[in-house]
Amino acid sequence: MSMRHRRPHTALIVAALCLVTTLTGCSDSGGGTPSSSTPPASASAPASASPSSSESGKGEVKVTIKDFAFHPATFEVSPGTKITVTNEDSATHTLTADDQSFDTGNLAQGKSATITAPSKPGSYSYICSIHPNMKGTLTVR
Repeated sequence: MSMRHRRPHTALIVAALCLVTTLTGCSDSGGGTPSSSTPPASASAPASASPSSSESGKGEVKVTIKDFAFHPATFEVSPGTKITVTNEDSATHTLTADDQSFDTGNLAQGKSATITAPSKPGSYSYICSIHPNMKGTLTVR
């Protein structure tokens, strides 16, 4: 009879642990470390300027994450362009290439990181690895 009482209790504990694990993956607590070899930029980096849909030269481009979306989501740069990504959202996000050629690592609210556009021309799809429904495309020309 004691087995009957333990099974519902065990199932409840397992369900609660799954819920906590799921919520922790979307929290602002960080917990992860950036997997990019490029160190994050200062959190005080301005993010007010957004790149146009076509960026020429090797200047710096700014991408903002807000309302669970990349702004802009699609843009064009020259090879080697520095791209500063700033998270203005309430949740932690990343900007990660589908092919892993660039990755900001986890960015908590208010944090920034700078990545370098690939040297090989082409179209690079990217996502937030925490929220894969967030998508964009970086074109290198």
